[in-house]
Amino acid sequence: MLKVGLTGGIASGKSAVGEMFVAVGAQLIQADQIAHELMEPGQPIYQEVVQHFGTAILNPDGTINRARLAELAFGSGSEAGSEKAGSRIEELNRIVHPAVIQRQNRWMEDVGRSDPQAIAIVEAALILEAGADKSLDRLIVVTCRPEQRIQRWESRVGQDRGTAKREVLRRVAAQFPDEVKIKAADYVIDNSGSLEETRKQVEEVFRKLKSEANDQRPTTND
Repeated sequence: MLKVGLTGGIASGKSAVGEMFVAVGAQLIQADQIAHELMEPGQPIYQEVVQHFGTAILNPDGTINRARLAELAFGSGSEAGSEKAGSRIEELNRIVHPAVIQRQNRWMEDVGRSDPQAIAIVEAALILEAGADKSLDRLIVVTCRPEQRIQRWESRVGQDRGTAKREVLRRVAAQFPDEVKIKAADYVIDNSGSLEETRKQVEEVFRKLKSEANDQRPTTND
């Protein structure tokens, strides 16, 4: 089995690329979805997050309002990208990342037992930032043009252009720049063009990954 990380900056198109990998035969888990599940009431990190960030992050039904939590963690307005905002992001990451990585590793072990030649992909925005790349065999980075991030975020969440730009910039400030991610990558997928262009890149990368996974297959001597 090949353990693969799929990462990239905010609104680069990681999820769309992840879906394309699944369509050609990869297995995939999303770190964001794991974190969402782990922050449900009664789950391991729920109480710790509430203790650190306060009950103001809760919805009336007791669930965590992720938009409010993000606002507190990333900062807003003049706080975005500041030392204060940075410390709160680190605080949240220290709570969430270990539990998410533990769940990811358990998932990959399960995949490996059921299919030794599988391509198991973890999609996460902060693979490098969290140090999760150390347990992976390969790293794929998705990129696009900076202005596309803003356009895509605006379309995704229905914000106006100015608000979308501020949101993207404050989240970008909490991530490694693309230059750093690309340097660490085994494969880079440029998602600046059409979906068909991106799909062709995904298919080519998957062929290479599958070949690597097959090369790991144990051989027997007669």
